[in-house]
Amino acid sequence: MLPKIFSPNEIKIIYLRCASGEVGAMSALAPKIGPVGLSPKMISDDIAKGTRDRKGLRITVKLTIQNRQAQIEVVPSASALIIKVLKKPPKDRKKQENIKHSGNTTFDEIINIAWQMQH
Repeated sequence: MLPKIFSPNEIKIIYLRCASGEVGAMSALAPKIGPVGLSPKMISDDIAKGTRDRKGLRITVKLTIQNRQAQIEVVPSASALIIKVLKKPPKDRKKQENIKHSGNTTFDEIINIAWQMQH
């Protein structure tokens, strides 16, 4: 079987779920990114830089790969946006699991979150 021919115009989109500011083991990235010809270490560093402002939240990252160049875009989840609106300080997910958040927010902020999710 012949290897697949690399096309420079082909756009490949990969979604990754990770804790912001850090990416799990490189071994988790390698099977998804290796066939495209990118270094998992380089992608991991880019994700860490791009998600540093959302520390302590679980987020989805959209990798758009074209011509062996990766663009990173953070796809916000509803829970991450709500926690951000509550203005809670970041918590260390390594020390605690199933963190419960509480606080007050306005209906307008909830509408704004719904609008962000649609667009």
